[in-house]
Amino acid sequence: MLIIGARGFLGTYLARTAADSYEVIRGNRVAPVERGHVAIDITDRQSVRTAFERTKPDVAVLLAALSDVDVCENDRERALATNLHGAEHVARAAAQTRAQFLYTSSAAVFDGRKHGYTEDDLPTPVSFYGETKARAEAVVRALMPSAIILRFGLVIGFAGKAGTNAMLDNLVQRWSTGNPTSLPDFEFRNPIDAATLSKFMLELIGKEDASGIFHIGATESISRFELGIMLATRSGHSASLVRRQHKPNPGRALRGADHFLLTDKIRAICKNGIPTCSQVIERCFQ
Repeated sequence: MLIIGARGFLGTYLARTAADSYEVIRGNRVAPVERGHVAIDITDRQSVRTAFERTKPDVAVLLAALSDVDVCENDRERALATNLHGAEHVARAAAQTRAQFLYTSSAAVFDGRKHGYTEDDLPTPVSFYGETKARAEAVVRALMPSAIILRFGLVIGFAGKAGTNAMLDNLVQRWSTGNPTSLPDFEFRNPIDAATLSKFMLELIGKEDASGIFHIGATESISRFELGIMLATRSGHSASLVRRQHKPNPGRALRGADHFLLTDKIRAICKNGIPTCSQVIERCFQ
């Protein structure tokens, strides 16, 4: 299994989980010259092609992306190079080498104006980040109809290693020093923890008939503010350290208000159960 973006937050979890079933090759823009690692720059078609030729993966998972919504809005050329053309380069290489391909997308392909999205709903992104992911999905499906496209809205958990930017690490660090955090009460998501998400990825990859788009997330959605309250309480900090934010910060790129991804499709074929929000939070601390 070639995991592209293995050094990131989710990549660290997936590499650890997949190690029991696969020889894992960690793909990153900069990689050590040693077994189990390969350098791959998804914005460079030749770099992608070379990495696939060297590793000859049976499975390729693309996690690498420019996921900062505000950066994507302000640097559209970079966002296109990474999120759209990067996905195209990897999908093309996977198709040419006949590797099974799993592409990670985002609930940001939707505008969040209704409660509950299925895989059949048409993308309606309100941010440029969401647009790049929606366009990338279309390219991946055209190049590789057998690919698995997995959408999620919010992944949480502690970082698997130092230096990885994980939301929960940042929040707990602030709370432990008595610094409050403001979180929006107008953005709703159904979160999933990184460990559970990794297990669903492996289960989808292991099913011969799994292809197309799947949604994953908790059974219910909550606001980022409510999520912050639950995380603070579970981590042993005062809920008073979580402040309610009523409106977006000036200059911030648009986000969908309600990105509740319905999970009936993945629930029907996977043995792993869909967790509740409370279970997702608890699993972060296990």
